[in-house]
Amino acid sequence: MNTNAIKSKTPTNHTLIDIGVNLTNKRFDKDREAVLTRAQSSGVAGLLITGTSVMESKKALGLCQQYQASFPDFLYSTAGVHPHDADNVADDYIEQLKQLARQPQVKAIGECGLDFNRNFSAPTQQVKVFTEQVALAADLNMPLFLHQRDAFEPWFDILSPYQGKVPAMVAHCFTGDKNELMQCLAADMYIGITGWLCDERRGQTLRDIVSLIPLNRLFIETDAPYLTPRTIRPKPKSSRNEPSYLTFIIKELANITGLDPKDIAWQTSRNSETVFDFPTT
Repeated sequence: MNTNAIKSKTPTNHTLIDIGVNLTNKRFDKDREAVLTRAQSSGVAGLLITGTSVMESKKALGLCQQYQASFPDFLYSTAGVHPHDADNVADDYIEQLKQLARQPQVKAIGECGLDFNRNFSAPTQQVKVFTEQVALAADLNMPLFLHQRDAFEPWFDILSPYQGKVPAMVAHCFTGDKNELMQCLAADMYIGITGWLCDERRGQTLRDIVSLIPLNRLFIETDAPYLTPRTIRPKPKSSRNEPSYLTFIIKELANITGLDPKDIAWQTSRNSETVFDFPTT
């Protein structure tokens, strides 16, 4: 792994930031506050709650506001439409996203992108809605929080004209191959790594290439409640992933790259500060 971004002396502050949490998911309804408490107890200093539709983006912002008093400066969110939801957008969805993005807790446009693996929405509609959200991010000068599955070439083609026209592009939950990774890095994208890395059955391609990601382009995320790391011991009783498990992704990154977990934690937190304006210092 490229270590150019690591300072010569290991910083003392090595808190963690989870940049991808589906905290609005109903699997958190019974114990959401306990999940947040466990996250803080495990060293997580901030969460970025993923918005996947206008409704879910409103819910994500609502959670930030609801827990501000008890978890100050801890919860932030994104506002966007996932490709699975592209068929269901209202005529004024861009205006609704724009209104959400004016709230200080909203840090990026997304989760948006293309998903031709399952095609829950028509591909042509996915392209239309994705293109409109990329243009919105450029108009608002906000980062993009990106999804892509089995659609790399059209996804990258849509993004290419906007390189340098948005503050940052974050390839959320990256699971691509080496060629795709190098194209993303050449375009100055940030790469989000999840518990997919901890699965030697499905994630071996990612495990083989993760060392190529410069630390100053790396993010860590759980994508909770999905993608529970398989390396957790003892194995949790529930299959539900949660932000407190972010430490297992750090450990696996360190095992594969040979880097100090504190260095990974510190630099990824600084990246969150740079891209999403997280108050990590």
